Amino acid sequence: MNMILFMFILSSSLSIILTTLNLWIAQTNPDSEKLSPYECGFDPLGSARLPFSIRFFLVAILFLLFDLEIALLLPLPWATQLQFPLLTMTWTSTIILILTLGLIYEWTQGGLEWAE
Repeated sequence: MNMILFMFILSSSLSIILTTLNLWIAQTNPDSEKLSPYECGFDPLGSARLPFSIRFFLVAILFLLFDLEIALLLPLPWATQLQFPLLTMTWTSTIILILTLGLIYEWTQGGLEWAE
């Protein structure tokens, strides 16, 4: 049997088995919050002019920043096959150092605290 065909059949059957198990075992107990069209915790029938907390936006921006850091570091395992891997590792270390210093600054300023 061809290896590609074997892997295709194996991955397809594993996907079907896991999906079937999920549908069979999963518990569905919908409550009013799960049936609500908004999952952010705000009342959908209230006023649309209520202000959001600035802390919410700060944490969202920090999440996006560190999510982008992961996207920048994904090709790093292939950097060892480049012509100058030391240069790539230096730039990677610089990015991680800058982001770590930024996280420490946010932490010391209290930007990660939800309650005051």
